[in-house]
Amino acid sequence: MKPLPLKKIQAWECIGCGKIEAPQPCIGVCEDQPVELVRVDQIEALAAERDRVVEDNSAMRDVLLRLAGTTPRNGQWEAGYRALQERAAELLERLERRQRLAI
Repeated sequence: MKPLPLKKIQAWECIGCGKIEAPQPCIGVCEDQPVELVRVDQIEALAAERDRVVEDNSAMRDVLLRLAGTTPRNGQWEAGYRALQERAAELLERLERRQRLAI
């Protein structure tokens, strides 16, 4: 997945009141306007979570594609079904483990 295009600025945050300062060279024609800032560690955490979700979706898609695209041989449907069931159970366990760690 493509990284998000981000414009980063260097700023300083007061550990007491939370004031943010990001002084830049001025050519004398400035006009201040409000901006909303997000901490880069929060963006990186969201990007990591997005990557995990994409990975999980890909694994679940693989199980669905196998289920949809498989025609079992006569008398062999149960073995194929059990294999898909096992793979689905592994995925569910991984998702539940990640969910517990996120709490």
